[in-house]
Amino acid sequence: MSSVLLTSCGFITEHIKNQFLNFMDRDISQLKVSIITTGSPMKENNRYAQRAVQDFKDMGFQHINFVDIEFDDPQVLIHRDVIYINGGNPFTLLYYAKKSGADKIIKALAAQNVIIVGVSAGALLLGPNINIVNFFTPEMNTMNLTDFGALGVTDKLIFPHYDREDIFKDRSNKTIEERIVEFECNENCKVTRLKDEECISIF
Repeated sequence: MSSVLLTSCGFITEHIKNQFLNFMDRDISQLKVSIITTGSPMKENNRYAQRAVQDFKDMGFQHINFVDIEFDDPQVLIHRDVIYINGGNPFTLLYYAKKSGADKIIKALAAQNVIIVGVSAGALLLGPNINIVNFFTPEMNTMNLTDFGALGVTDKLIFPHYDREDIFKDRSNKTIEERIVEFECNENCKVTRLKDEECISIF
């Protein structure tokens, strides 16, 4: 099993960076990184994608590229040591992961010595499904997906940005927690709450 890091906002704190660096057992300067930008507004010009590049450079990585699985052949991921899946629209990301075959490649890489970082929508993609996104923000499903099954690299059903009531406003004024509890009851599942400055390491 590879090393997986799940975050809401990428390398936003030194603690998260250190958790990521704990996975390293090789010379960082020789490792190859791909940042998947498919779910992000403005793709590789997305400010979070650009910040991720700078974070990698600051840590000592020298071989970094962007991959957009909507247009790029996902086979390029096979030769990378670190896969960083940026955030954005989880439905868009899942749609193109399946359409391109990147889903199968990422699952195969997860069984090898590859480090995978899932950020927000990327963290959801690595889980069992994105049902909770459809529960909270069905209007994001511009791809008209009906199958919300995700990659299942981890069995953790993540809710990123758990501490951001401002971006998950509800017409009935329910809190994020109240709605997650309702979802857990409806789906008979357990949701892992992930605040913006938290991360989960899976070895």
